[in-house]
Amino acid sequence: MDDASLCQGPDPNPRAPRFRMPKGAVDCHAHVIADPSAGPPFVAGRSYTPPAASLDSYFAMHDALGIARGVLVQISVYGTDNRVMVEALKRAPKRLRGIGVVPPDVSERELESLDRAGVRGLRLNILFGGGVGLDAMETLAQRIKGLGWHIQLLLDATNLHELAPRLEKLPVPFAIDHFGNFPTRLGVAHRGFQTLVGLARGADCWVKISGANRTSPGPIPYRDTIPFARALVEAAPGRLVWGTDWPHVSEQKPMPNDGDLLDLLAEWVPDEATRNRILVENPMRLYGFPSP
Repeated sequence: MDDASLCQGPDPNPRAPRFRMPKGAVDCHAHVIADPSAGPPFVAGRSYTPPAASLDSYFAMHDALGIARGVLVQISVYGTDNRVMVEALKRAPKRLRGIGVVPPDVSERELESLDRAGVRGLRLNILFGGGVGLDAMETLAQRIKGLGWHIQLLLDATNLHELAPRLEKLPVPFAIDHFGNFPTRLGVAHRGFQTLVGLARGADCWVKISGANRTSPGPIPYRDTIPFARALVEAAPGRLVWGTDWPHVSEQKPMPNDGDLLDLLAEWVPDEATRNRILVENPMRLYGFPSP
């Protein structure tokens, strides 16, 4: 799929949020992408073709928003070639952690190398081409148990109740991206979303309240997501983390400004103490960041 659709780039002028960011705030979901002319090749089975998104640009966005630290997630267009992400982690080991993508037969040596680089989990992806799917979940969970890592899942939570029994039996924690990519049009009472809430409340489950532009049809600033976020905050404030999802790959709608997305967090979580817990304390536990 070398003709996979070309993505637009992020808004180059992120604005500061309207609320005070806490010291040590963590952006728990972003990607870095090398210049296609100089970096590793994109996989042929990808779903989209992104422009370059450098670590320097990522940090510039953080500086504008008042974010101190970040979690880089291996992007699907590189498949299981983690080199771009790992190189970024090595540039800023105190500031970054990572989520990798590996095949189930990955060597112990490679897992140990990723751990030293700052990787703290593995991503499974059933939404975009180039990822590793759910068939590998139990095998990989056993492989990473001794490292203290977690499994991260990019999925559609509409039928999450069918997967939930497998998730509850995993020997490691698991994190679900972007509200489970659950469409807001289906409503908070939908069985899929209520399963997500139940997992966050009762299992070793974390949820990323991120990607509002992916779950909402718009318009910006996606206020139809507010009831979903508040339901999760009420159920499990200690199991939620937030991320920008920069550079917003595969976005087909108008590109959001990252300042708008951060302001939306303040609407999702009006209580400052709870918001700071989501921005600082929870990521410290999940990714092993030190105290700021």
